[in-house]
Amino acid sequence: MKHALKIVLACWLSIFAVPALAEVGEDGLHKEDWFSLTFKDIREDIDSAREEGKRLALVFEQRGCIYCKKMHEELLTDPEVRDYIKANYKIVQYNMFGDEEVTDLDGEVLTEKTAARKWGVLFTPTILFMPETAPEDGTVVQAAVSTMPGAFGKWTFLNMFRWVHDKGYETDEHFQKYHARVIEELRASGRLDAE
Repeated sequence: MKHALKIVLACWLSIFAVPALAEVGEDGLHKEDWFSLTFKDIREDIDSAREEGKRLALVFEQRGCIYCKKMHEELLTDPEVRDYIKANYKIVQYNMFGDEEVTDLDGEVLTEKTAARKWGVLFTPTILFMPETAPEDGTVVQAAVSTMPGAFGKWTFLNMFRWVHDKGYETDEHFQKYHARVIEELRASGRLDAE
């Protein structure tokens, strides 16, 4: 009886186990162990991501950001979201008010906070999706194939990563139409009641 109780308890814990949450670093940003630590040279990071068979995405966050916390605690702990992003993207984290050096595609060396201003990042989290190949000239904001300002619900968040990965920005299917189509497919399959 005691052994059976242990098995039932172990099964219950595995079903209701809470995924490990990202630690908060000294800079006040949540740290995912699968985010990439780089020298923040955008051209090198795009090349490195491509060599890994992935796309580069830059995520801007700030200390005390409740939406960044939501992204880490609700979205990036969801196995479907996390596993898709880990398999297809190299994520590099930026502190919107940070002082680490960043090298833009045009060669200009900036701090994270001056890069945020130059690239028009106003909200956190903001995710900038980079092209598969670095352009010959221009800046990050000119090269970005898409931008996601803010943390959304699971399907909007995940579908943006899928849309970029599938190069939806090169087609006539705008993200909103793509997202609506995917939501309808999820409803039809019974995986989703409402978004």
